[in-house]
Amino acid sequence: MLAYTIKIVPDDNGTLLVTCPAFPEVTTFGENRTEAQHAALNAIEEAIAARISYGEPLPPPVPAAENTSRRNRVFVRLPVMTSLKAQLYILLRESGMTRAQLSRQLGWHREAVDRLFRLDHASRLDRMEAAFKALHREVDVEIRQQLPPTINQQRGKKVSSAGAQ
Repeated sequence: MLAYTIKIVPDDNGTLLVTCPAFPEVTTFGENRTEAQHAALNAIEEAIAARISYGEPLPPPVPAAENTSRRNRVFVRLPVMTSLKAQLYILLRESGMTRAQLSRQLGWHREAVDRLFRLDHASRLDRMEAAFKALHREVDVEIRQQLPPTINQQRGKKVSSAGAQ
């Protein structure tokens, strides 16, 4: 999954200010670390969607081997489908192929190809795989055990009457 570094600092009004160095347009906040990280994820997804919409490049994500949060580095990991769509977009740009060319190669209507790049569309995995295959790539899935949160991550956790978030 793709991940981006975020910076969380106390703001002057008691909230936490969040920025993302890779996306200068991302600035958001949260009442605690959990809310701040959730707001950061939403803001980064919006930034990715906007850049894809305008045909702008996406900044490179943090390599998987380096994207584990530590005291001085906090990461936001993108959801799986967002990661796939962003990677497909990055590969398409790198290949020099247009969406129209990808559409012709796949034998699909252009609208079907465009939906692969819309983060608000629930694309089918078989469609995503076909698009990657057209770019001479294959999708590989890895399932790992989730590590328990660190003490610092637990301190920022907000528990509501509905349960843990």
